[in-house]
Amino acid sequence: MSLSPQWLDELRTRVTLSALIGRTVRVQKAGREFKACCPFHNEKSPSFTINDDKGFYHCFGCGAHGDAIRWMTDHQGLPFMDAVKELAAIANMDVPAPDPRAAQRAEAARTLHDTMAAAQAYFRASLTGTGGAAARAYLATRGFPASVIDSFGFGFAPDSRTGLKAALVSFGDAQLIECGLLIAVEGRDPYDRFRGRLMLPIHDPRGRVIAFGGRILSAEKTDAPKYLNSPDTPLFDKGRTLYNLHRAAPTARTKNRVIVVEGYMDAVALAAAGITEAVAPLGTALTEDQIERLWQVAPCPVLCFDGDAAGQRAARRAIVRALPLLRPGHSLSIVTLPDKMDPDDVIRKQGPAAMETLLGQGTSLIEALWQTERDAGPLETPEAKAGLKQRLIEQTDTIQHGDIRALYRRDLLDRFGALAYPARDRGAPFQRQAGNANRRGTKDAKGRWMPPEQPLGAADTARLQLVGQFGKVLAPLLNAVLAGLIANPREISRHAEALAHLEPGDAEMAHLLDTLLHLGESLDAGDLQASGLESASLGPILTKRGVKVPNSADFGGLPYGAIAGGDADLIAEAVELLVEMPRVEAAMAQATQAAEHELSEQSFAEQQRLVQRRLALRARLGHMGRARAAL
Repeated sequence: MSLSPQWLDELRTRVTLSALIGRTVRVQKAGREFKACCPFHNEKSPSFTINDDKGFYHCFGCGAHGDAIRWMTDHQGLPFMDAVKELAAIANMDVPAPDPRAAQRAEAARTLHDTMAAAQAYFRASLTGTGGAAARAYLATRGFPASVIDSFGFGFAPDSRTGLKAALVSFGDAQLIECGLLIAVEGRDPYDRFRGRLMLPIHDPRGRVIAFGGRILSAEKTDAPKYLNSPDTPLFDKGRTLYNLHRAAPTARTKNRVIVVEGYMDAVALAAAGITEAVAPLGTALTEDQIERLWQVAPCPVLCFDGDAAGQRAARRAIVRALPLLRPGHSLSIVTLPDKMDPDDVIRKQGPAAMETLLGQGTSLIEALWQTERDAGPLETPEAKAGLKQRLIEQTDTIQHGDIRALYRRDLLDRFGALAYPARDRGAPFQRQAGNANRRGTKDAKGRWMPPEQPLGAADTARLQLVGQFGKVLAPLLNAVLAGLIANPREISRHAEALAHLEPGDAEMAHLLDTLLHLGESLDAGDLQASGLESASLGPILTKRGVKVPNSADFGGLPYGAIAGGDADLIAEAVELLVEMPRVEAAMAQATQAAEHELSEQSFAEQQRLVQRRLALRARLGHMGRARAAL
């Protein structure tokens, strides 16, 4: 009988491993795991752990490791199918009926595994033979100890088109081709894929050889690739396989750290230096499947990239692919090595301790994303800065988890705001943009606002009239925003650019707005007292901040209480509405006036777009009002 991997995975998922082992072994809770004295060897203190989330047990004393099925076969002594049937009964699952085609596929896979095992034996024997001198000399230059060479299964493929083919003739050409060991060319005899290369076997999570990687040894073959991997086969999918995972996983789970390097020789170099939890992709950028496999081992894998341009590109691709997959408690740490250095260079020149130091200084995923986008090009113009903001928004939009997406966006836009709108010098008075300068006039000697000396243009007049038209609707929201900025001054610099476009019709409100923009994050109660603010609507807020203002109203009557309380997200939304609604209304008025002179498809379409935008903004304002009413 052949059982599909999917069915077996479902079986393992439905069985609680701690409960299964607890039937015959006394287990005790230890944080998120369970501990027990190992049933596979005699011990007095528990070193046997059970992790239900990951579905495995592991003994740090004797190395026993496995899942529910392995427990039933190794500890209970049951044959595989009997173990599966007993677990299926516990999980209330039906064992699938025999499938002849599945059995044939399973038998073929076993045969392919036998073929790969035979090829590995051939390569290892060739390394120790007379023809393997060049490969042994190369290994000597790398300084790998004999134990590492043996553990990783280094071998050698002779520089012959028929060496392996002749050695494995009993398996037949068709099977060798299917395993990726021979290359089939129409009209010619198949020939060996790997020739004149140092060979490394690639294993599946169960430790079976499924593919090979070969490094060229002859400097004369300049047209040949330096590294060559097996093609995808029924056993090997390079986008789902991580080199050295079967060896690295136990240590990685113990240390709660798994390291991802760019190539398999980097993983070997780290292992030779005593850092044994390193894995590597196989000639491709890190894939989504590989990221998911890494998270099964450790919640925050450390991606270690070379310090060259290729390494930086690999880091960016990994970040982009990880963002949609992010979930609570799972992320990535990014380590960039010094320029033009790989892990082996760091270990050779600075020692393993220096490598450990670098691995411990990893950058968080959000920090790496910010640095990557910020440094993508010069930010000397407003257009370039706007492009950075757009890229950050597009990247965060790919995150599927809602909470993580919102947190990433807020953090990144805060960083953007600090970069694009740096805090102004407190000693210098706040100056609005040229287009808004003196729009409301100037102050006289007593601090009172005087009308502008120059008459307002048509656009300015329309804008002031527009503010007046919607004053009853927008004024309470503006009051709440200004109160919120007083309660949370850090938000002032974040929204300074947008706030500079606001044109309150009330002089005291205009005075307060200019004062806040001038003081910025350094705002305190003394500043407000010194400014002589006497706004009745904001009086209670100022009073709460320690400022005594005449004619104060009841604070509880202030609308939009959450905004007034300083909620950063709601302040941002309210500022957007305050700026966008007048703009849309002004554009709507212009579009209507233009349509009166000449009605065209374009002008009609623009009118309809603005109508929809106005409806959407008013709906958002209404939603905020309803939220206010519920407070």
